[in-house]
Amino acid sequence: MLGVFSSTVVAPPEELVAAGSRTPSPKTRASELVKRFLDAAAPAVSVRVGDGDSHLAYSQHNQSPFSPRSFAVKDDIFCVFEGVLDNLGNLRQHHGLSKNTNEVLLVIEAYKALRDRAPYPPSRMVSHLSGSFAFILFDKSTSTLFVASDPDGKVPLYWGITADGYVAFANDVNLLKGSCGKSLAPFPQGGRNCFCCHALRLVGPNMKQLDLSSAC
Repeated sequence: MLGVFSSTVVAPPEELVAAGSRTPSPKTRASELVKRFLDAAAPAVSVRVGDGDSHLAYSQHNQSPFSPRSFAVKDDIFCVFEGVLDNLGNLRQHHGLSKNTNEVLLVIEAYKALRDRAPYPPSRMVSHLSGSFAFILFDKSTSTLFVASDPDGKVPLYWGITADGYVAFANDVNLLKGSCGKSLAPFPQGGRNCFCCHALRLVGPNMKQLDLSSAC
């Protein structure tokens, strides 16, 4: 899976910028990264989200039966998910969802509950997920990016910065190496295993805004 987002959605993380500046290395633009993914993982699906060359892409090419990938769009919320939730049945019941709701749709619904019933930190939602997983979610209505993995990093996830300043997330480190050079690292694990940025508009009488531009 692959997510590529412009600086209008997410500012390049300082640690990745610093890593790239210490040892400059060849990079490619975001559009070339998306093209390489589509060529290498065919048949693959890519959807333009946000502005410029921001994309979400996924493929079931070479997928493990123990870590399936799925993609869904609902209410302008795009999500690609890899892995398995051990407590999927309990979460379906908690959110009042049908028995045929899979992991990616569950994540979308759980995110919507976070967005509409805030103020809750993104880590609260992720803490309710049990299993091996990683996901990339983009809410087009609020330009919010939400990325997370399980605390132990059982599903590989990496992030990096392309030549034109886009922040990229992928489960394939070799894919990112060609486009991000040294501005590349494993996605944080443990207590910092989720990342949410931009402002979430809250539904309520005060119509406040909550800035979640941070790792959590």
